[in-house]
Formats: sequence, C-alpha cells, structure tokens
Amino acid sequence: MNRLLLVDGHNLLFQMFFGMPARIVNEQGKAIQGTLGFVGALLKIIRRTEPTHIAVLFDGEHENARAVLNADYKANRIDYSEAQEEDTPFSQLPDVYAALDYLGIKHAETTDCETDDWIAGYALTYGQETEIVISSFDSDFFQLITDKVSVLRYRGESTVICTPDYITEKFGIVPSQYADFKSLTGDASDNIKGADKVGPKTAASLLGEFCTLENILENAESIRKPSVKASIIRNAERLRTNYKLIRLDNSALLPFTLDELKYSLNQMTTNEVLKGIGLK
Repeated sequence: MNRLLLVDGHNLLFQMFFGMPARIVNEQGKAIQGTLGFVGALLKIIRRTEPTHIAVLFDGEHENARAVLNADYKANRIDYSEAQEEDTPFSQLPDVYAALDYLGIKHAETTDCETDDWIAGYALTYGQETEIVISSFDSDFFQLITDKVSVLRYRGESTVICTPDYITEKFGIVPSQYADFKSLTGDASDNIKGADKVGPKTAASLLGEFCTLENILENAESIRKPSVKASIIRNAERLRTNYKLIRLDNSALLPFTLDELKYSLNQMTTNEVLKGIGLK
C-alpha cells in the first residue's frame, strides 16, 4: 500500500532551530543549525515511516483568513519582522528548500490558506485509499486521525505515533470530536479562548453525552451542572467561532497530485545532503 508522509515544514524547522543547544556555523561562518537539524530529523522520520510519497509544506507570507473570524487568532505569536534575520528560522529556509530539492522531495508555500488546510486536504482526499502520516506537533491534526491517518510527533527516540487509541486514552474522546473538544477548552498556542468552567474532563464528559459541540449548544439547558450550563450559554457565539477556526476541511486547492509526490527511499546522510548543497 502507498504511504504518504506530510511534513509540517515550519513546525519542524522551528523545532530544530530552537532545539539546538547552540548556534552552529559552517567553515564560511554561515549559520546552519536549523538546516542541519531539519535535514537530520526529516531523514530519521523518512527511515521510520518508509513513505512511498512525501510532501513538505510551509506557510507563506500572506493574510490569514481565520484572523477575519477572530482578530485574536494567533495574535500571541512572536513577530520576527523586527528581529535580526540571522536570529530567525526563516533565514535558513532557502537552504532547507535547497536540501529538499537535493533529496527530490516536493515542497511548497501556501498562498491563500494555512499549511493545516493543505495537510487536511491531502488527508481527506487520499485518506481512504492511502496510508497517511502527518509529521507535526500541531494538535489540530488530531481531528484527522483515522485507522489510516496518524500523526507523528518527532522527538528522536521519544517519537510518538498518535492513533485513534492514543486520542481516546489521552482525551476520552474519538478523533472526530477533537475540533469540538478544542473549541470548548480553547487553545493557548493559537490564542483561542474556550468556555470558562470547561476543562478537558468536562469537555470530554459533555461530548460523551451530547456527541458534538453544536448538539451541546442546542441542548445547553439540559446540562446538569449549573456553572457549566451558564458558561456554555454565555459563550455560545465564541464557541461556534472557535469551531470555525479549528475545524479542518477539504476546501483548499492542493499544490501537487499524489502521483507528483512519489519518493524513492535512499540511504543519504545529513552530511551528504549538506555537502551536496554547499553547506559543508
């Protein structure tokens, strides 16, 4: 069976750039720690998952349509525009792209959506016929998990593969309820505020009883705990907006067909790749 590896490019680059113990420069004095970490991690992920197809996807610089729904969406993210270029992961993107080209791996930047939307599009388009592994620490992808779609959270030897059982054991819900769950509890990383009085256990309990967020809202008067009922009723509009922000669908135009993403495994090392693109 085919196996498609979808890599959240900026997520991995940021993880590697800031995860290195020190700034690393090559003989020419060029900083390469982000590229070094990215390539090394990607090759380990490839060897672990043995994909037949790969896409590495990045967020481009453009307006975010979700911010129209909620101006606070991701407003807590660091603004790198005023930082010294060499101190940001973006400074090493050209080298990362060169490494991906050298490896024969397709990559693209979004122009009118988020990387999440592209990855969701691939999972929802091909997830019935193709095994899919999503490499990212973005928990939004948990809603896409099925028997054929998993999420890989790379941490070297401590890497975790998230499956339907993982979601049920960790949150007490099924993956298809994750957008509902996160709408209720909020998401600090994306600056999304949930309903007060509704933590993870309460959200899971509500979804166990009512199945979906919309059903919870429509039957809010039936919620037994008074403080939770009042919070759900008071925050109904926000919760519906949260769901629109978090829910991933199949509406984005995808940059490549599945056939264009074919990949042949090789035994190339990180040093060979860096040497091949002139960084060693």
